[in-house]
Amino acid sequence: MGIAAERRASSVSQIVLKIGSLSGIEEQLLRSAYPIAASGAVAAHAELTIERTAIVLHCEQCKRETRLRVNRLRCAHCGDYRTRLISGDEMVLQRLELENANPLSDTGQGSKSAKGR
Repeated sequence: MGIAAERRASSVSQIVLKIGSLSGIEEQLLRSAYPIAASGAVAAHAELTIERTAIVLHCEQCKRETRLRVNRLRCAHCGDYRTRLISGDEMVLQRLELENANPLSDTGQGSKSAKGR
């Protein structure tokens, strides 16, 4: 069961993803494929927001963290190559904004839409 279904959402208004430069995910391809993948789903009309995450390494030699660019995976402080990737290869669902078609009122009853009254 998906997050929207678990929370009984009628639709998803926004999806926020965090994607690292080393994830292998091409942002433009994801953006162009999203409408097809979401077609007919509760997220069909959701705004897709993509946030890029920095490449961060931990150096085993000098014990410091370094933010880097792609293809330069050496420590920026001491130049050592013995590093551990901390971030930059992930794709994370950061946030979903859900809409409820029939939110509950204080009495526990479903509220009616102002339209049609």
